[in-house]
Amino acid sequence: MGQEIYIGIDIAKSSLEVAIHNQAERFSFSNDKEGIRQAVRQIRQLEPGLIVLEGTGGYEVLLVAALSVSKLPVVVANPRQVRDFAKATGRLAKTDTIDARVLAHFGAAVKPVLRPVPDEELTMLKDIVARRQQLMEMLTAEKNRLGMARNQVVKQNIGSHIDWLQKELKDTDTGLRDRIVASPVWREKDDLLQTVPGVGGTTSIALIANLPELGNLDRRQIAALVGVAPYNRDSGLFRGKRTVWGGRARVRAALYMAALVATRFNPVIRTFYQRLCAAGKAKKVALTACMRKLLTILNAMIKNNTTWRCQPA
Repeated sequence: MGQEIYIGIDIAKSSLEVAIHNQAERFSFSNDKEGIRQAVRQIRQLEPGLIVLEGTGGYEVLLVAALSVSKLPVVVANPRQVRDFAKATGRLAKTDTIDARVLAHFGAAVKPVLRPVPDEELTMLKDIVARRQQLMEMLTAEKNRLGMARNQVVKQNIGSHIDWLQKELKDTDTGLRDRIVASPVWREKDDLLQTVPGVGGTTSIALIANLPELGNLDRRQIAALVGVAPYNRDSGLFRGKRTVWGGRARVRAALYMAALVATRFNPVIRTFYQRLCAAGKAKKVALTACMRKLLTILNAMIKNNTTWRCQPA
């Protein structure tokens, strides 16, 4: 039985660099339709055990889709995790870039778990959710500016923009809801998630769009993926503290608001939160623990296809 092959792919706007762990040979392709077709054909011949690449702000989307369609085992790795690994192995200085060899080595050493890759419709949903967040941020910023504006012309201008942003936000929310309702799979997930006190439509959509792994991982894996799993950060005299970091910021933001509401209206989360506070935990720490507990509950519900009413009180 031959040694398993691990491949790393460094993605740029116009090029793809492919490396194989523990092999000197490298391959280069253009990051376009024809280059991707050639890359997939050559990679398929190698029969890799794992292909690792970084999220690069969208340049990787076409390649990931092509690899997935070809049933090749591809993982889009967290850039921070790969960089930390590279530093730990002495492969780069602070200003160096991650290359294909580092990604291949990371795959062989860490063996990151394969995740479901978003299909075209899910990618579109994710983009719309991201756009909704942008509209919310712009709306908040314009409302702050309106409160500070002194010139009447400027106030009218900002007011008009706020009206436009509010209409765009309303149309975006309607579009998101229509997409969820139109999909039997998403609609079923949405219905299950919203049975939990504290989880509303916005949180449900954020989870469906940005956490397709929900229900497919165990509780530790899903907590680490989102970034609500505590890690020890002992160093010198700094000991005993555990922190959460990394993961998916948009999912955490949605979970934060849901957990905040759940501490008031969800009997399980409220009791858990009150017990932690009574034990002397800081409110922020207790709320983070509630986020993790809520995520664990939601993960189990999707995995077992059960509603909140089936959850133990």
